[in-house]
Amino acid sequence: MTSKTLLVLSAAMAVAFGLSAVGAIAQPVPSTPQYPGHDATFAGGVTGRPDVTYSTVVGYRPLTLDLYMPSAPGPHPLVVYVHGGGWERGEKRLAGTFVSWPDTLASIAARGYVVASVSYRLSGEARFPAAVTDVKTALAFLRAHAQTYGIEPGRAVIWGASAGGQLATLVGATCGVAAFAPRAPADVPAANLPADAECVQGVIDWYGVTNFGIQNAHAPAATAPVASSTTGRYFGCEPGACPAGLMESAGPIPYLTAKSPPFLIIHGAMDRQVPVEESRSLKAALDAKGVAADLLIIPDVDHSFVAPTPERGREVNTIVMQRVNQFLDEILPVKRRQGAGE
Repeated sequence: MTSKTLLVLSAAMAVAFGLSAVGAIAQPVPSTPQYPGHDATFAGGVTGRPDVTYSTVVGYRPLTLDLYMPSAPGPHPLVVYVHGGGWERGEKRLAGTFVSWPDTLASIAARGYVVASVSYRLSGEARFPAAVTDVKTALAFLRAHAQTYGIEPGRAVIWGASAGGQLATLVGATCGVAAFAPRAPADVPAANLPADAECVQGVIDWYGVTNFGIQNAHAPAATAPVASSTTGRYFGCEPGACPAGLMESAGPIPYLTAKSPPFLIIHGAMDRQVPVEESRSLKAALDAKGVAADLLIIPDVDHSFVAPTPERGREVNTIVMQRVNQFLDEILPVKRRQGAGE
């Protein structure tokens, strides 16, 4: 692809991420981020280090991430989580219907991973592809500081939900694509960045938009001179008025190759915000390339894993986290994670 084409591709990502879960929620959801304090200690001896600055871009707020580090000496594989929120809101300490997302991330760290939950520039701050390059810059920062944080730099998984799921899939599919290259992160000269610092060895996608052709096929023609929808604000053009082919080319599918990393995809069958066909389309594209991919569709669940009852909601949250842990153990095996011999 030409650089011009890649710049056009970049605009399409925001289509369905303008939609966020709304309506009645059957299980408790925190209204504010849950975090116990600076350099907190979580169950299992996990140390939490909040608001580590990974990038400073002139004219923007500092971009930060929260770290969750195991008590055992490293190096440990890396898991990077990207929050949702339609690209215009969201918080790195909140996720769907989980009451305490920091505790959930810390439970993964307790199993032997360094976990990072990252912030990125929202659509009111910068348009696409800013969020993608931000997430890749966070990966580069963590790998550049691998010794400091006890990270095994050659093994990382990217994971996201909703808007973050789409960002995670695109990051996972675009290793080495110049249009989405990371910036030099905070306090790290570009020359010191590790090779393939932006690349990952696995992708976890929770109910993310991944096939913008599906979205564009249903987009009405737009005549408004100023973008007013969530999608339009992110792209700077309404879907029906964006350049031809832009939306269809902006998801991860055009970048998939036989060398793409394995994917875990989880989606609610009753999702009214991001149709489950998005995940089925991604799974089909991965299968066509011969890439390992596991798709779990949960029958009675809406966007953000909203379930019909509180009891079912807790059950669903347990199920999806079990699948996440299983995927991590398959991609980053326990014996390597704990430093044992191969």
